[in-house]
Amino acid sequence: MAMKEREAMSSSGWLAIVLGLTALGAALYLVLQIKHHQADPWQWLIGGGALALAGVIILRGNFIVGPNEARALTFFGTYTGTVRAPGLRWANPFTVKRAMSLRARNFETAKIKVNDVDGNPIEIGAVIVWRIVDTAQAAFDVENVTSFVQVQSEAAVRNLAMHHPYDAHDDAAMSLRGQSEAVAAQLSKEVNARIRPAGVEVIDARIAHLAYAPEIAQAMLQRQQAGAIIAARTRIVEGAVSMVEMALDQLARRGIVELDHERKAAMVSNLLVVLCGERNAQPVINAGTLY
Repeated sequence: MAMKEREAMSSSGWLAIVLGLTALGAALYLVLQIKHHQADPWQWLIGGGALALAGVIILRGNFIVGPNEARALTFFGTYTGTVRAPGLRWANPFTVKRAMSLRARNFETAKIKVNDVDGNPIEIGAVIVWRIVDTAQAAFDVENVTSFVQVQSEAAVRNLAMHHPYDAHDDAAMSLRGQSEAVAAQLSKEVNARIRPAGVEVIDARIAHLAYAPEIAQAMLQRQQAGAIIAARTRIVEGAVSMVEMALDQLARRGIVELDHERKAAMVSNLLVVLCGERNAQPVINAGTLY
């Protein structure tokens, strides 16, 4: 059964300090009275001992809670609540007070080698920022909350990499390299789902390392370059065709020149060569006619 945090009964520790020191002072006074009542010293000794024990017990209930800290209290193995109020506090002296940090923590996962959805071996690592939100679950539902978060985060990173490609030329497709914000949001959601039973939440999760595995890095680099060239050429051709269409439409609309089909074909050919070529165009002046 999962534990749930609840507030523990506690009070300010300053009154307890006053009472505890008063009891110790009274105990010392009674012990000093023994030399004046040597005929019957035991009642003074017992009274002083009892007051001293009471003072120690009272003072033992004091503890300090720092900013962004908490104390989980257990009484003979039973969870009694959590104290989050900062400052000097006092609670049942016989409870065990376990310190818990509520500050944000971060770590970087190990570089995991895994196959992406296309079967390509890649190396991936992430930075996870997290904090404790339920001290009872963090203290009692898992053996070690830090180790639990690290292991579950690495499992989430591995699962994320297996369901997405490293790279995709389609802008609509979600890839690890292309859509970093969407990937980070999905990673945060998956890590949160895995570590929520430990009373922990993820503040931020982002991929910090992403690369192809060394054995295929060179081949995949060439593939990326080829894909980028093809994608760029496709864009260039689409743009060139649009520009040629616009030029022909403008010439016909303004009546600058009338072109038959052969002249249009020649003009289209020349424009496509100029617009799609890698080198600057070298114009040739024709002093005659097309025929």
